[in-house]
Amino acid sequence: MSKVKAAVCHEFGAPMQIEEVELRAPETGEVEVTIDAVAICHSDISYWEGGFGGSLPAVYGHEGAGRVTAVGNAVQGFEVGDNVAVTLIRACGHCNSCGGGKPTICETPYDGTKGPLTTTDGAPVFQALATGAFAEKVVVDQSQIVKIPADMAKDVASLLSCGVITGVGAAVNAAAIRPGQDVVVIGAGGVGLNAIQGARIAGARRIVAVDMNADKLEAAKEFGATDGVLASEGKPWNAVKKLLGRGADVVLVTVGVAAVYDMAPRYIGNGGKVIMVGMPHFDQTAKYSPLIMADIGQGIIGSKMGDVVIKRDIPWMVDLYQQGRLKLDELISGRWSLEQINEAIADTKTGAARRNVIIFDHG
Repeated sequence: MSKVKAAVCHEFGAPMQIEEVELRAPETGEVEVTIDAVAICHSDISYWEGGFGGSLPAVYGHEGAGRVTAVGNAVQGFEVGDNVAVTLIRACGHCNSCGGGKPTICETPYDGTKGPLTTTDGAPVFQALATGAFAEKVVVDQSQIVKIPADMAKDVASLLSCGVITGVGAAVNAAAIRPGQDVVVIGAGGVGLNAIQGARIAGARRIVAVDMNADKLEAAKEFGATDGVLASEGKPWNAVKKLLGRGADVVLVTVGVAAVYDMAPRYIGNGGKVIMVGMPHFDQTAKYSPLIMADIGQGIIGSKMGDVVIKRDIPWMVDLYQQGRLKLDELISGRWSLEQINEAIADTKTGAARRNVIIFDHG
């Protein structure tokens, strides 16, 4: 066991406390990673607010990057000193979903209350999202990490662990956008900007960003959006259809607001599909007309973590970044210390930030 500093949530919605927790050594198939940077995702905030449930006390954080500092038995392909991205995608490798190439929806449950974290008194600490990366170190399953270049900045690399793969993957994998198709991305935040990048990389004809904030629509154009529509102006789906000449082939909903899902089918044309990316709280529901959607061949598809296979897709995205075809540096809004995590979360909640990143100084 070793003591590490972490941001611990003791009460949903209350400020996290910076304190020491115990982290056990990696066991069979596990690795210890010293975290150099971890980005703040809206899923972390939803957990902290109590919107996704979970036990307390808890350590959140799942968009990490760092260095392998210990390995357990039977770990293959990783050794101490490797630079890695750390994801929440814990895949058993043998269930139907993993065997079918869908590790993001692995069917083998993981109980974060029985993970590697405890209080200094030995009581369980919930390892949220199987990661708990708002801490100096994590112990995770080897399936959750992927090597990254040694010269890649860790703050940039951390974005690949969730926000980038979720957005780009939703466009490329879940939506399977084909060259020439028209795409709408609702929400021009961190994940939305990456969905826009994914649509651009996939060869979309028009990419229309829809958001409540005019400044964010302008930013979306830097990432590949061809047009922007303010969601606050009457019926924005009509403005989109006017731009495209018909309904879109694909609508990617990247905000976790159920009311947006109510409206999403209005943007798509015959045979179009809605990709559900943003995750509302448990108590929120949406409604739609199955008659209309069935009659004109429309569909709704859920996408978790961009349907990625991390050891295939993250190296591909790293290569795109190195070529200058995938923007990552431009996604970082601010860099904060662990002691500033509550301020960083408050800044993220304003909606103006693309991605705030916690930087660790290991001295």
